[in-house]
Amino acid sequence: MAARAQGTGRSEHVRTQFPLDESQIPRAWYNIKADLPVATPPVLHPQTLQPITDEFLEPLFPPGLIAHENAIDRYVEIPEPIRDVYRLWRPTPMLRAVRLERRLDTPAHIYYKYEGASPAGSHKLNAAVVQAFFNKQAGTQALVTGTGAGQWGTAMAMACSFFDLPLEVFMVKVSHAQKPYRRIAMEHFGAQVHASPTPSTRAGRAVLERSPGHPGSLGLTLSETLETVHASGGRKKYAAGSGLAHVLMHQTIIGQEALLQMELAGEYPDLVIACAGGGSNFGGFAFPFVQRNLTGAANAKIIAVEPAACPTMTRGTYAFDWADVAGDAPVVKMYTLGHTFVPAEIHAGGLRYHGMAASVSALVAHGDVEARAVNQLDTFSAAVQFSQAEGIIPAPESAHAIRVAIDEALRCKELGQKKVIAFNLSGHGHFDMAAYQAYQRGELHDQAYPAERVRDALASLPQPPLDAS
Repeated sequence: MAARAQGTGRSEHVRTQFPLDESQIPRAWYNIKADLPVATPPVLHPQTLQPITDEFLEPLFPPGLIAHENAIDRYVEIPEPIRDVYRLWRPTPMLRAVRLERRLDTPAHIYYKYEGASPAGSHKLNAAVVQAFFNKQAGTQALVTGTGAGQWGTAMAMACSFFDLPLEVFMVKVSHAQKPYRRIAMEHFGAQVHASPTPSTRAGRAVLERSPGHPGSLGLTLSETLETVHASGGRKKYAAGSGLAHVLMHQTIIGQEALLQMELAGEYPDLVIACAGGGSNFGGFAFPFVQRNLTGAANAKIIAVEPAACPTMTRGTYAFDWADVAGDAPVVKMYTLGHTFVPAEIHAGGLRYHGMAASVSALVAHGDVEARAVNQLDTFSAAVQFSQAEGIIPAPESAHAIRVAIDEALRCKELGQKKVIAFNLSGHGHFDMAAYQAYQRGELHDQAYPAERVRDALASLPQPPLDAS
């Protein structure tokens, strides 16, 4: 593919695409538990604060997913019916951002994995298909889930339609208002969608009584989801969009494909970058590269990027905390802003969770992953810069990774260094145009999370007994 160097009048032929064929779709997911340099503490029961057992998980998940949550093998085979669905969009493209490199006038080489090529428009469908498959196999009658910006809800609605399963979705209220087309997409695939908090659950009513205008949070959608599942008498089960070990594992087909595509490019990244909210996108892209670091095969810098308005890893505490607002979900040792955290109404709805996946948290705490926080305006600026060069409108979540990739490329320019940068473009922003319009009109603002609110939220952390931690 030819690309014209800006301002020089000359054409340079640089390869920009590195396609794989269907036969190269991974046949197994990568399980980072086998290689973690430090063991993650046990997940604790929300009431007893003792390690949970399968008896706690059985009302929530089918046997196949419980087995994956508990798996310790390095690779877990992907069932052929799931690979058959994956063929609808996988392998996804890996591209070199040559036009962006030239706009930045950087010696860096920038690559991005484009998960927006999925029918759902994001990486979320990789895990949603797995959950629908195992629940259908187990005879589950319906699924219930929560979603922030709606990417997970859209993917889950699509996956449930593939396997003829009813779906109920609790969507963070502020995103329900900001992103109506994602709600419409979910309903198009047959899902029932609620704006969370809703008066139909105990958890929702309790929040609305205290704060009638509450904007909602991912932790609250989880509370409402779990309450609905437990009230169903076994008829419904829970579909987790991020955070849990099996969800991150199911996303690792992204990074495994990216490794093959970097081989086709003849380069290996010096920096691996992905946004992080609950951990599924970050783990899916970065974990196969982390494995190469941990085994001594490579030494890339791994960077997880979060919003400054939801600074879980950069300003939170590595401690045990409930995964939801009401305290019905398990207690996990993770980076947390406190389960009572109420996020600012930023447009990166998928990154507004108070906690972080246990495995990602352990890697950050151990020093294997660097966490960075970026502001909303800088993020949208990077998104526009990327779009005008590469022609893709990114989701606001994905644009956090773009921001850091551009910053690192400009640093390479400043220092005269040629580095290889790879990031995950986890989804497109076609349903986020209201956010881009607000940015263009100057209506968006940076919203740093106040230190006193961090202190207040962290004051209510659980205190597990020493033998449990």
